[in-house]
Amino acid sequence: MSRIGKLPIPVPAGVTVTVDERNMVVVKGPKGTLSQQVNPDITVNQENGELVLVRPTDNKPHKSMHGLYRSLLNNMVVGVTTGFERALELVGTGYRAQVDGKKLTLSVGYSHPIIFEAPEDVTFETPAPTQVVVKGINKQVVGNLAADIRATRPPEPYLGKGIKYKGEHIRRKEGKSGK
Repeated sequence: MSRIGKLPIPVPAGVTVTVDERNMVVVKGPKGTLSQQVNPDITVNQENGELVLVRPTDNKPHKSMHGLYRSLLNNMVVGVTTGFERALELVGTGYRAQVDGKKLTLSVGYSHPIIFEAPEDVTFETPAPTQVVVKGINKQVVGNLAADIRATRPPEPYLGKGIKYKGEHIRRKEGKSGK
């Protein structure tokens, strides 16, 4: 049995999960609605307020799909109840971020500002001019958008300037004089 796949997914009060005959799972909660197509080999059962995934055999593809779909469905349940967020820090002289409605404007040392549009169900926050928080219900969308923001000016190893995740450690290198 897969260590991840065999764990049941608790469904909190206020969240409804529906599974149709084509194995399309739809999760509705207080923050929104998410859907995921599950492979027809994996069976999704609702028992006593929990979701349980069952695989037909112990073949390697079935084992990997078992854990994958359990994680995806768990992320959907967590997303519609509490949501996900990814915090970024801007390190550098003159680096700053501003939010204007659904647009994030970054000034990170280029001759022009970098503008990001927030997709549906995603919001930007700037608690400080050098901090950006990406919030949403879909973990994959939040993570990809945060990675795209970071990729505009990744942190460099000599001075540590750039956009980094909050709590990320940047390995520093010595300069020329550090023989």
